[in-house]
Amino acid sequence: MRMDPDTFRSDIGVDVYWRRRLTALIAVLIVVAVVAWACSSSGGPQDVQAAQASRTGSPGPDPLLAALPTVTVTPTPSQKNTESASPSAAAPTPEPAKPSPPPKRPGGVCETSDLVLSLQADGEVYGAGDLPRFFLTLVNTSKVMCVADVGPRSLEIRITSGNDRVWSSSDCVSGETENLRRLERGIPYVQSIEWDRHRSATDCQAERLTARPGTYVATVRATGMKSRKAVFHLR
Repeated sequence: MRMDPDTFRSDIGVDVYWRRRLTALIAVLIVVAVVAWACSSSGGPQDVQAAQASRTGSPGPDPLLAALPTVTVTPTPSQKNTESASPSAAAPTPEPAKPSPPPKRPGGVCETSDLVLSLQADGEVYGAGDLPRFFLTLVNTSKVMCVADVGPRSLEIRITSGNDRVWSSSDCVSGETENLRRLERGIPYVQSIEWDRHRSATDCQAERLTARPGTYVATVRATGMKSRKAVFHLR
């Protein structure tokens, strides 16, 4: 059987065509492989570290913890001083405050510290026959009313001349000697006492002599109190 020459030439052309197509495909694959290798190698150390972490399975930092702010505690000056001070240099412990006294109640006994005592004569010079008169004053300075004994034994008016005790209102007192008075705040209690110009003594049987002319001093005394001197003269 005899083959057609044209048929042989067409078979050779087809083979050459597919070889060329295969060569072009292989070239494209080589180019793609080169590009892929170039991209993978440009990742740098971070990609290597990520790859190593993925291989070792070690967890990375917690993103929530990483987002929290960092707080630095700085000791205050007082803390620094406390830490640096030695135990011997520590401040002393303050003493407890003393309890305040209970409030005063109206009608109680007057305290000496709340009373002001004074004495004043109605003159400075007394002629013959004139009797000296004295005004005793007692004032309550507390915030409430109180009670005080203003009797002759509690409030004593004494007249002296130098070291000579001449007369006392408490000498030879008979009967009730206590005299309680209510003293309102700031309202003075006033008592008027007259001296008969005679001497007195604790011995009520002794003769009472007339005081001689001269200079005399009168004061009023009470427990814990004493008035200023009232100086006068007898003619």
